[in-house]
Amino acid sequence: MKSKIFFFLFSFLFFLETNAQCAMCRAVLESEEGQATAEGINDGIVYLMAVPYILVGGIIYFICKKYNTLKK
Repeated sequence: MKSKIFFFLFSFLFFLETNAQCAMCRAVLESEEGQATAEGINDGIVYLMAVPYILVGGIIYFICKKYNTLKK
């Protein structure tokens, strides 16, 4: 059980810098001179992508917690 918790925390807390853009957004943003807009778009996309994973992970955590308490 401890290895599962360690793996979850490691994968949840260990973030690499990612670039998440669709092809059209990338083409438009690469043509601009400043890269601040592109970095802002990347951060927004990664933020929007992370929220569902956090919610589903929380739901799974509470289901496992409830299941383990019923088992005891």
